[in-house]
Amino acid sequence: MKVFVTGATGFIGSATVQELIGAGHQVLGLARSDKAVASLAAAGAEVQRGALDDHDSLRDGAAASDGVIHLAYIHDFSQYEAAAQTDLRAIEILGAALEGSNRPLAIASGLAGFAGGHVATEQDVATPGFPRSANEHAALALAEQGVRSSSVRLAPTVHGDGDHGFVAALVNIARAKGVSGYVGNGSNHWPAVHRLDAAQLFRLALEKAPAGSVLHGVTDKGVPTRTIAETIGRQLNLPVVSIPPEEAGNHFGWLEMFFAADILASSTLTQKQLGWHPTHVGLIDDLEQGHYFNNEQ
Repeated sequence: MKVFVTGATGFIGSATVQELIGAGHQVLGLARSDKAVASLAAAGAEVQRGALDDHDSLRDGAAASDGVIHLAYIHDFSQYEAAAQTDLRAIEILGAALEGSNRPLAIASGLAGFAGGHVATEQDVATPGFPRSANEHAALALAEQGVRSSSVRLAPTVHGDGDHGFVAALVNIARAKGVSGYVGNGSNHWPAVHRLDAAQLFRLALEKAPAGSVLHGVTDKGVPTRTIAETIGRQLNLPVVSIPPEEAGNHFGWLEMFFAADILASSTLTQKQLGWHPTHVGLIDDLEQGHYFNNEQ
């Protein structure tokens, strides 16, 4: 299968490209820079020049492929709603190019908007008003237009060597503040998944997911944030402290809205439906390996 991948040189995307090629697929990767072009060529992929807001390039890439995995996203938390709108429009463009063909479109969504209090499953509806919930709805609605669409809700923490996301940010905050902090009593949870397990899930979604499927990219159902802070503190030899909720914004900055959330999620249905069997280490074991602490990110 020839697969068009957006976000193909990102942390998850680069792993997904390798997963696809290793399974015998051809990859056409979206690239907006010369560096990205070189990276894709070195990985053995073809290149589609363009960007997330280049609708002609998105349309051409989807039209030339047997399926699409959409991973690109503008991670600018100061303009979160604008980023979500750009993503929504990209999903609409990709879907229109695939309409009526029964070709697959697997998009990356997230679990960060799900309220705490229970374990979220694939049967739960995304939180109304959360910016990316409309994007998932738009992707799933494409099933009625002859697109084999699926939404992969990723855990807030996708971890592994080379991560520059939430966990790397926590490590840098701990270094800067001289303490490894958690909010309140630290009993709130973060689900997690290793990037290589996530990459395998995207391949399986492309190959096997029925139209309109919701899938969960989760291996750790919910790691207490205090445990995360304690592991970071131990690795950096720093004190571990509670940050009062009213001071969390000042301490954690933009990360506070995520690190203070309580999210529990299961992937039981996804694993049964697709035969997905995650094999890589969980978040705490990954932190214990030390690569998050070798260099300042």
